[in-house]
Amino acid sequence: MHHLILFSEKEKQQLLKKRKGESKFGEHIQLVPNLTNIYDSIVNLDVDYVVFGICEDIGVYSNHGNTGTYKAWEATLKVLLNIQSNSFTNAKRVLILGHLDYTDERETLLNLNTAKKKQLSKVRKYIETIDSDVSYIVTSIVRAGKVPIIIGGGHNNAYGNIKGCALANNGRINVVNFDAHSDFRAEEGRHSGNGFSYAFAEGFLKNYFIFGLHENYTSDNLFKTLKKIKNLKYTTYEALEVRNETDFNAELKMALEHVAEKRFGIEIDCDAIQHIPSSAMTPSGFSVKQARQFVNYFGQHENAMYLHICEASPNKKTATKVGKLITYLITDFIRAHGN
Repeated sequence: MHHLILFSEKEKQQLLKKRKGESKFGEHIQLVPNLTNIYDSIVNLDVDYVVFGICEDIGVYSNHGNTGTYKAWEATLKVLLNIQSNSFTNAKRVLILGHLDYTDERETLLNLNTAKKKQLSKVRKYIETIDSDVSYIVTSIVRAGKVPIIIGGGHNNAYGNIKGCALANNGRINVVNFDAHSDFRAEEGRHSGNGFSYAFAEGFLKNYFIFGLHENYTSDNLFKTLKKIKNLKYTTYEALEVRNETDFNAELKMALEHVAEKRFGIEIDCDAIQHIPSSAMTPSGFSVKQARQFVNYFGQHENAMYLHICEASPNKKTATKVGKLITYLITDFIRAHGN
């Protein structure tokens, strides 16, 4: 896989900030020094979780969104490696594989004009390459008996996660998505707004629950589609947090009932979290505490298959904030899933 760049010992040492009397997370994680085949390289490793990044925002660009999601992986690594290693963080159970890198392709594709049909089509066509890379890595990790934790990029990558897990599982999987948007838009060429609709249409996704859909940013046609298909369920942010028609904990339970009868994925879109720099940052959304509670709740279930955190779009000023948020969500998942 020429897009996969392994995380190296040298890079790890450059990012680590050791302190006397303390033991850092990055000092205890496992690495793969060289790779011929992902499955063969990790199947016999004594780890439970395989973390990898996706450094792309091509899917967001092809959806006419704000770019920058390719920076989330680097921001996360800088924080994750330097948290404390203790009985709560379980660093020894974690392998950091590396990241998918599309720097050269990004430079070319983001110079195309998505207002022009042919150029937009070219950008969307390239997402299929990213889909293929993501699904291959996820399939390899799951077949090796490990749990993938996928960080960064646009929500287009949900498709690769779902397909990869379905192939490894020999059957459709379910997904719960903490998101302001359904990402169940028309199959009009791949982009960050239709990863779930493609996965559903192609037979990789069975039951899908969208948690916290924003009523202002969901079209009438989309609401009709969601209501028409029994496999799709949702709760809106407004029903939960504005009109108080339902309760956060009650909706967590309802969502779990919809997805937990078989193996399921956990998708976290940072657009749903208030004031977090993302491709569609919101002034009105769930709190960081609620996002963490969500990950903890679903992560505890034995059928939880993967965690994907996407759409965060940090800059130099906000990189630490984003890195801390994603690190909290990663460690919350590991703590919950390990119990």
